[in-house]
Amino acid sequence: MKMNTKILLTALCAVAVINSASAKDRILVNNGVTTHIVMPENIKLVDISTDRIMGNQCTDNIVRIKPSAPNDSVQVDYKENELLGTVTLIGERHIAQYDIVYTREPGSAASIFHVPYSDTESYVNPGVSMPVSEMSRYAWAVYGSKRKFHQIVSNAHGIRAAVNNIYSVGDYFFIDYLLRNRTKIPYDIEEVRVKLEDKKETKATNSQTIELTPVFSLNSARKFRKDYRNVLVLPKLTFPEEKVLRLEISESQISGRTVTLTIEYEDILNADGFGADVLESKSAYPFHHYYINH
Repeated sequence: MKMNTKILLTALCAVAVINSASAKDRILVNNGVTTHIVMPENIKLVDISTDRIMGNQCTDNIVRIKPSAPNDSVQVDYKENELLGTVTLIGERHIAQYDIVYTREPGSAASIFHVPYSDTESYVNPGVSMPVSEMSRYAWAVYGSKRKFHQIVSNAHGIRAAVNNIYSVGDYFFIDYLLRNRTKIPYDIEEVRVKLEDKKETKATNSQTIELTPVFSLNSARKFRKDYRNVLVLPKLTFPEEKVLRLEISESQISGRTVTLTIEYEDILNADGFGADVLESKSAYPFHHYYINH
């Protein structure tokens, strides 16, 4: 009797483990609703298991899906709670998988479904040291922090520019800067360039300028009247003391105003560290993140 009880318990445990491993969260869909699945990071690959689901990736971190039909005039009669297939989303460092289930009630179908990190599994991706979503979270936290740098300031053409903070996070520098327009003419930003240049002007044949490309920019606005603030993310770098990092903001007009901020090597060395505990103290962010390539 005891032996039979042990065998029964073992069998029940095995079934529970199998069910737990195979269970996936569901997304309800309907013929009359386009369902948008929003990943918390950029999507690298989407796999739709059957042709009963049609869909495409409409931007960097959003996939839209819908039950398949031969054409718009002919609707397939799917049953309530019928499993149409599985959608697998592979992000920069996380994977999510959902069963797509049909509902005959359009109001029950998801029009926008946000994928929480709790629904994902992480994987090692050597090509991505920090997902864009994580950069965005750190950038918002930097944006909300108090100003610690007061020595990096520039005034030109009625525009005052200043670096508020420089943070070091993982393999990146987060540079928080502010522009204040003291004129009555709005400022139209044409481009923002980051250069590594010689501190002292030398002959053109001897000088060397290296242009750096930011991997993330928090503020996408291109025009402002009074105040503008942004956080740029650059790959972590070191450079000799005879070089400086210049942040150059130029205006999109023939007589455009150009503002330059010069960051010394000592300023980079004094960059603050930024830990996950600071993120935890920032409980809310302005919006869900949608990433769009322009």
